[in-house]
Amino acid sequence: QVQLVESGGGLVQAGGSLRLSCAASERTFSGYIMKWFRQAPGEEREFVATIMWVGARAYYADSVKGRFTISGDSAKNTVYLQMNSLKPEDTAVYYCAIGLPGNPPAYWGQGTQVTVSS
Repeated sequence: QVQLVESGGGLVQAGGSLRLSCAASERTFSGYIMKWFRQAPGEEREFVATIMWVGARAYYADSVKGRFTISGDSAKNTVYLQMNSLKPEDTAVYYCAIGLPGNPPAYWGQGTQVTVSS
């Protein structure tokens, strides 16, 4: 069973930056996809960004495109989410997840809170 541990959340003013990290407990299969989701209070969980270890292809939700960057370090079994130009509407609990392409994520982290003040 793979365990995922997020870190890096916190309180930041609008326009600021944060970098989230997600460390896997063991080396994950190179064909896995790493994803970030977020869930704001009273809202559905939504997709934020995704990356494959192989080829490092990345895709983003329109709401974060140009502001967030997902990256991975396979040697450290860690995926990152660099968040710049943060807005109050980015406030949410952020979750990382991994899974095989075309399937729902198999493993989830516990989440890390990001709060952006106006």
